[in-house]
Amino acid sequence: MKLNFITTRRGFRDLSSQDEDSSKIDDTKREKRKIGFGFWVSIVWMILVILAALLAPILPISDPDQTGVGGRLDSPNWDNWFGTDTNGRDMFSRTIWGSRISLTVGFFAIVFGFAVGGPIGIVAGFFKGATDKLLSIIIFILFAFPGLVLALLIISLIGQTLAVVCLTVGIIGVAPIARLARAITISTAEREFVAAARILGSTNRRIMIREILPNVTIPMGALAFLGMALAIVGEGGLAFLGLSVEEGFSWGKMIVLGSASRTLQKAPWVSMFPIGIMFLTVMSLNYAGDRLRDFFDVREMGIGGG
Repeated sequence: MKLNFITTRRGFRDLSSQDEDSSKIDDTKREKRKIGFGFWVSIVWMILVILAALLAPILPISDPDQTGVGGRLDSPNWDNWFGTDTNGRDMFSRTIWGSRISLTVGFFAIVFGFAVGGPIGIVAGFFKGATDKLLSIIIFILFAFPGLVLALLIISLIGQTLAVVCLTVGIIGVAPIARLARAITISTAEREFVAAARILGSTNRRIMIREILPNVTIPMGALAFLGMALAIVGEGGLAFLGLSVEEGFSWGKMIVLGSASRTLQKAPWVSMFPIGIMFLTVMSLNYAGDRLRDFFDVREMGIGGG
């Protein structure tokens, strides 16, 4: 009896030490998962940029297309905070108005990518077998097709409207989003609550909507910021190739207009201010997305980078 009592006490000590170890691990994980101050700084910056874009028509700024607001290539001053371009247009006003197209492309491109690529990935990962093979072939074909060639093909056939540019960038993003959704679905479909739903007689449709979709949405949403940043950069790349919107202007088009060698030498602010705002916005989206990815432990599911 005494030996059993001692063994029992040792067992309790072992259990308590295991509990302490597990609590320390949990505390460490919580510490790592803190969202961080930098995340909120990024969110504040994005809110300011979005508000400026939405409120551009009513803000007390000059018409972005009005010439003669200042002299040609005036340096930044009290009246023209970002200086003026070769036509004497206010660069501060143009930077705010240019954000409307850049953010629109970034937002709607990622929405289209998620709306098309998400269901493809979920269906492929859930049903597996022949369905997975067929959809995976489609995903691999989209991956293999050069994005630049695809953009040239779509825009040359349809036109250079804002909707077409959004569609083009969105199509380029379908394959990586579908692949990501497939990986998350495969991981989620093996979990106990999905098996329990099958045992209870739930249909495949109900399982996908009630069990799979909520668990896919969180990590996918965390990575939406990263996708939006890539879409904004992608639109800038199209602008350099002359494939961006024909009417209006974006940050990418402003950078192109200010990238002439003479303009860069005499008035670097014409391109540097749009570059700076675009850089800060893309960096904020990347950082916020990265922090959310760490917070929701997307890496632990075998789909994150790093």
